[in-house]
Formats: sequence, structure tokens, C-alpha cells
Amino acid sequence: MAQKPTAPRVMNGKWGMLYWDGEPVFEVSKFEATLKLEREDVDFAMQMSKDSKLTGYSGEFSFTIKKIFSRGQIKLANAIKQGRDIRCQLIGKLDDPDAFGSERLVLNNCWFGDLTLMSFENAKVLEEEYSGGFTDFDFPDMVRVR
Repeated sequence: MAQKPTAPRVMNGKWGMLYWDGEPVFEVSKFEATLKLEREDVDFAMQMSKDSKLTGYSGEFSFTIKKIFSRGQIKLANAIKQGRDIRCQLIGKLDDPDAFGSERLVLNNCWFGDLTLMSFENAKVLEEEYSGGFTDFDFPDMVRVR
């Protein structure tokens, strides 16, 4: 029988972590990975509603970090300037000690869609946003129903 959850079991993003090519990104403030599903309409005789067939997907990610280092510029800018398409691995981990377990998502063959070289606003804490796509993913750890 499933255990009824209590408020402390709700995961808190404070315990989230991002790893970029195995390197911890402690300054991460937000991470998201999504699948955009591609579908083709399928019609059947004697059925008014449209159905659909899954035909593929594309993976997208985004993350925001507090501006402490020139991480993106060091890893990406010069390679892009030289015409190289940098690919990487991103790992998101959520490990709240109050939760029923931890969760890890591995994104492989990640590429970046854009790179902000510099941005600032007077009297504001600076953040950098990154986004792009990926072709493969895996969940080595997932929180299971108890």
C-alpha cells in the first residue's frame, strides 16, 4: 500500500545540483529539461475526433547560474568563434534529505543554442542563462513510490 506523503517529503529545489561535463556548478539557481513531442495526426473512419501518432521528440534544456566565473565564455565562446560545435553532458540531481529518495537525470550530446557574452544591470545580482538541446537522456536514479 502506498505511503501517504507529508509536507517534508515534498522536494525542495535547494537540494538541486547541476554537473557540466562532470564539473559541479554550485552557482546554479535553475535547471530544466523537457521533451518536445512530435506527432502526426491520424484519422479513422467513423470517428470524429482526431488521434495522433508519436513520430519523434526533441530534447531541450535551460539553466541559470549566478555570475561568479566566466564559465560559459571559457568553455564555449572561443570554440564557437573557431567554428567548433561544442557538445557536452549535463547531469541534474535532486537529493533533498527529507524526501523519499533522490533523482538524477543525465543529458547526453547537449549543444547550446545561444551564448550571452556579457550582460549586466546596475545594482543587480548578475545571472547567466544557457539553453540548448540534447539527443539522449537517462534516469539512473528515480524516486519510487513506497
